[in-house]
Amino acid sequence: MARGRPRTARSGTCGAYHRVMVLFRVVRDSPHPPAETWRRVTRWERHGGAVPLTRMVVMTPAPTREGTVFVARTGPAHSRLGRTRPVAAVLRWTGAARLGFDDPMKVTLWQPPADGAAGLCHLEKLGEVIRGRAEIEVRPSAAGALVVWREEARVRALPRFLDPLLAPACRLVFGRAMDRLLRD
Repeated sequence: MARGRPRTARSGTCGAYHRVMVLFRVVRDSPHPPAETWRRVTRWERHGGAVPLTRMVVMTPAPTREGTVFVARTGPAHSRLGRTRPVAAVLRWTGAARLGFDDPMKVTLWQPPADGAAGLCHLEKLGEVIRGRAEIEVRPSAAGALVVWREEARVRALPRFLDPLLAPACRLVFGRAMDRLLRD
């Protein structure tokens, strides 16, 4: 993960991304051993139930490894409620079904925890709306395991005045998602 000041991203196909807008970190203690904690936070399809208005689609066959690709489909039509027949009809009728975006990600490093060593997973965010990377670290602790989720992302066409609100909002959403993944 890069540290320090945000970088500008204006070259190539990323011209619409004005800069790194989100740098955040979520840390959680888990009562589970590192291997179980790792399993809970890296079963990508479970993230759809933990992140509001999101459904996860894993594009590559199990097991997860470097090269695994999955997509977070975000928006009202992708929520559990939005896929029910009456709500889906209202979303189509109002046009709200078109709201949302796909957030494709690829696993670029996959090292599950083993023999007392920390586990580390790197994700590359490859979407049209969000680009960047995330890092999930699971290490042993006295209580079970410690999970650290770090993310660095550029959001396309989001006005700069929203920058100060974005990182705290992401910490809140990802923190609640992490709590749910570790609890359920």
